[in-house]
Amino acid sequence: MVFVGGSVGVSQRLTTAPLFTAQAIRYAAAALLLLGWARATHTPIRRPRGREWLWLAGVAGSGLVLFNVAVVRGDAHAEPAVIAVAVACVPVLLGVLGPLLERRRPRGAVVLAGLIVTAGAVLVAGTGHTDGTGIAWAVLALGCETGFTLLAVPVLPRHGASGVSVHSVWIGTVMFAVLALATEGPRAASGLTRTELRADGYLAVFVTAAAFVLWYSAVAALGSDRVGLLAGVAPVSAAITGMLLGIRTPGPAVWAGIAVVALGLAAGLSARPAARPSAATFAIRLRPRRRPGPPAPVRPRPPVSAAGSPPRG
Repeated sequence: MVFVGGSVGVSQRLTTAPLFTAQAIRYAAAALLLLGWARATHTPIRRPRGREWLWLAGVAGSGLVLFNVAVVRGDAHAEPAVIAVAVACVPVLLGVLGPLLERRRPRGAVVLAGLIVTAGAVLVAGTGHTDGTGIAWAVLALGCETGFTLLAVPVLPRHGASGVSVHSVWIGTVMFAVLALATEGPRAASGLTRTELRADGYLAVFVTAAAFVLWYSAVAALGSDRVGLLAGVAPVSAAITGMLLGIRTPGPAVWAGIAVVALGLAAGLSARPAARPSAATFAIRLRPRRRPGPPAPVRPRPPVSAAGSPPRG
């Protein structure tokens, strides 16, 4: 989340670049880095099977493709703070929906901590002006950011953080490449400047390859509900990065928001961890259960006479 929040200034270097082409290059480079990391660490990358393809395609389609489109298109109708506030609601959604997906009850302490983190993130990011279209894009960005975590939960037990990262990134690369060829043409890549390519490289290394493995490792270790609280770190990182770069000096509301985020993190992460889901938790039974057969017939006992012995026929 520190990498994600600190990338705000870097992403601004790509505002004039062809969106789909730049993202296709970014995720292609990240996929190669992730594969190299898996080989260097001898981490097996298993081939998806069955419904796992749908889960991984959902991660790539929502968390990578649609999220980037929502952010870019939303900026035309809303100030960046509006999108940030929408994404800041992720801890609450993950605190409620994550346990339900893992077939357990949401924990009140974690949901309350999510509300505290969200309130602090709103103070840090501010509000901003928007219209109805901007709100719609902001809601879509929230849903996509939530799907990025929840859709990976069923496949994490079998594939692990590295496997989920590799598959979601290369699938996202294919999606972006198809969109780039269809809308921007094959020559769009040649129009990228050195500054844009350097920004793309930073996003590929830190915000994609490194951040994906770190995030999904945290989901597997902490659970989707508690790890959602860490989304509140992103706006804090963005505010501190802006201060270090001289872009904006944080005001009292921002410092108060940072303190509130820290309070929410302390409250939520100190909660007792829930049992991690296993692959069997999300297994889908392909064959219907066999219904139990009819009970064995019970032979009626002969009637007993008043004298206590069966009547003779």
